Amino acid sequence: MTRPTLSPLLVERAVRAALEEDIGRAGDITTQAIVPETAFAKAVVAAREAGVVAGLPLARAAFSIIDPAVHFEALVHDGARVTTGQVVARIEGPARAILSAERVALNFLGRLSGAASLTARYAEKIAHTKAKVCDTRKTTPLLRAFEKYAVRCGGGANHRFGLDDAILVKDNHIAVAGGVTAALRAAKAFAGHLVKIEIEVDTLTQLREVLEEGADAVLLDNMTVAQLREAVALIDGKLVSEASGGVTMETIADIAATGVDMISVGALTHSAPALDLGLDVEIG
Repeated sequence: MTRPTLSPLLVERAVRAALEEDIGRAGDITTQAIVPETAFAKAVVAAREAGVVAGLPLARAAFSIIDPAVHFEALVHDGARVTTGQVVARIEGPARAILSAERVALNFLGRLSGAASLTARYAEKIAHTKAKVCDTRKTTPLLRAFEKYAVRCGGGANHRFGLDDAILVKDNHIAVAGGVTAALRAAKAFAGHLVKIEIEVDTLTQLREVLEEGADAVLLDNMTVAQLREAVALIDGKLVSEASGGVTMETIADIAATGVDMISVGALTHSAPALDLGLDVEIG
């Protein structure tokens, strides 16, 4: 499987903004006061708990932007599983730069590794089925590309990245449009030939209307397992089926067993706890 990648342009822009936020107007005054300008240091980034790593390109950029003389050696790749205590990266170079970039590097690495680790746990629950777990747009503002990258590192799939790359007709759109059929017809008239159309339904009656009018995918919202099973039978492979709403670690396996293609989980990005990683300077 091809490993997910990140645009270097997105990485540099995000990391520069984070460093500007942290270093502020006067720089890292603690490090300036205590650490000699000529000091050299070696350090390791280690996992303090088991999980899946994501965000190494951003961590690397944090150090190199502060000082290109800092050498960052990743010992694993994004998407790798690590154990408690495992060294993830080695760093050496000017001590001031390492200490000043430390928090930004760990913030990105910990948050993205947390999303990757949570995704991996969900993916493991349904590995015996055809279903894939995917994310939503419930992401941290300005970090969406990175959090969705982390989901891919954890073995999940991406839903749309924004409002401009696919049409997803939700319940409020249907209400304003005057019904499922009217909403779908308007969407089809507007969409370009490469734009997919998905529509949300919460009843089997609405689903039958979708099947009659046609769409690329249907989002089965907050349905019971029994309803999902019946919905999958009605769809019969005619379009992509997605289950959504209130999915938890305890319920995802039962949902996947109904035969749906995708299961979207907002928690992958909006509620993933950061993975605990730390940077320690090696003494001696």
